[in-house]
Amino acid sequence: MASEARSLVPDPPSDGPGAEGEEELVDIGEACRRCGVSARTIRYYEEVGLLPGVRRRASGRRVYGPDELERLAFIGRLKKLGLTLAEIRELNAVYAIAGSTHDMLQVLDAHLGRHLVDLDARIEELVSLRDDMTRYRDRIGARVQQLNDPAQAAGAASQSSKDNKEDRS
Repeated sequence: MASEARSLVPDPPSDGPGAEGEEELVDIGEACRRCGVSARTIRYYEEVGLLPGVRRRASGRRVYGPDELERLAFIGRLKKLGLTLAEIRELNAVYAIAGSTHDMLQVLDAHLGRHLVDLDARIEELVSLRDDMTRYRDRIGARVQQLNDPAQAAGAASQSSKDNKEDRS
């Protein structure tokens, strides 16, 4: 669990947003709406260190500024690209240790390269599966056609027996 000190932010005045030029802070519900994730997910990201230093109002409620919202959006993009939370955590660590976007982007590029290789392999598997499924549907369609035509059904019985033997081999 992240054990960083949390900064407290005063509760906003009851008459609306803060003074001009102040950073806009949103509650967890608004952060969820803007980033398309659940409150539970945001709290989990905070717990595992993907969203460090989340500020809280004096009342104890979490608040998120532009940096946190940008990080949540970045995490969302990385997850859509297939990165695991462990890989995203590694990117955070590289950035925190090296303090360099360049170093973090090199690690990200390596992860994306591996994911592309995996994706290409999966696409080949799916194309092969699609071809198998198409051939099988064609055979089923032909069989249904034969069953609908009684004259063909008699001759197809011997062919079906051959086909079944080929399927088993």
